[in-house]
Amino acid sequence: MAKLQGDTLRYAGLATQWMAMLGLGTWGGIKLDKYLGSTPIFLILFPVIALVISLWGIIKEFNKKK
Repeated sequence: MAKLQGDTLRYAGLATQWMAMLGLGTWGGIKLDKYLGSTPIFLILFPVIALVISLWGIIKEFNKKK
């Protein structure tokens, strides 16, 4: 039972981290596009970069030896 709870908390933490990175990437992209007065290139680019980084971290976490 304890292992099940530990895994659930681990996956919930990863999901929370993923959502936070996406939110920060989106927010940063909006702010930078407004500051530069550019097309929404950073609004698209920053969340994609955040997804790649977070997916890399998740894959690394799942492949970790227990």
